[in-house]
Amino acid sequence: MAVTAATVLFLGGGLPHGAYDIALLRKAIAPGPGVLMLVVGGYVAIAIAMALLWLTLPLLALVLFLAIAAVHFGEDWQMLEEPLLRIAAGAAVIAAPAVSHPAQVAELFVAMSDERAALVAQIIGAAAPVTLLVTVVGISVAWRNGNRAWATAMALCLLILFLAPPVIGFALFFVFLHSPLHLDRARSLLSDMSRPRWLATGALLSGATILGWIALRFLLPSRIDENLTSQAFQLLAAVAVPHLILSRWLEHRLDVLPEPLAIGRK
Repeated sequence: MAVTAATVLFLGGGLPHGAYDIALLRKAIAPGPGVLMLVVGGYVAIAIAMALLWLTLPLLALVLFLAIAAVHFGEDWQMLEEPLLRIAAGAAVIAAPAVSHPAQVAELFVAMSDERAALVAQIIGAAAPVTLLVTVVGISVAWRNGNRAWATAMALCLLILFLAPPVIGFALFFVFLHSPLHLDRARSLLSDMSRPRWLATGALLSGATILGWIALRFLLPSRIDENLTSQAFQLLAAVAVPHLILSRWLEHRLDVLPEPLAIGRK
């Protein structure tokens, strides 16, 4: 029951932080209706392609998801100038539970993919000392640079990720640190959007994403694992790819605007 509750928490609390990608795009370049429809169509097509990858090549989809997660979580580490160090720090979110709860992480990976995924969990566990060391360095740099709230929060999250069961630890990190950070940036950029519209946008697009996955599960019931947690992670992976692509482009696009319109800046 605790794992199910954590699954609902990270899905419901995490999906909204990517629900404002299109609104941010409109803020960045004010595209015409045709261009906007093209971008939305591409966004949806990439998400569908990732979902189909889970059905056809689940091991490849798992590896791609983990790589994208490391890159995306690494975007939070703006105090680290070297991109590879950011990715290593982002990977610590996966590495911490992999080294402290190897059997549970391997079980989750296998449920999401196939038996070969247990080897992926072992590789992540073997690389954990390096990623965790980089993260500790990043926390120290953040503390020295005055980002003490972030350093304290990340240190606490790493401790939770290490000690708590993997799904519970991830839910706490994703919903109470990573997602609010990105939601705060998006809200500052979309400050002209009224609060009711802001809330409705997040709820409607997150709900549409979940309904889309339910429809896929209904159409292909035999190809999707019954495990709710593995499905939730697969759904996150499907939307993470277009979210990462668009958010990275928007970061560079909006970086030329005056503060506080630069995504990713403290």
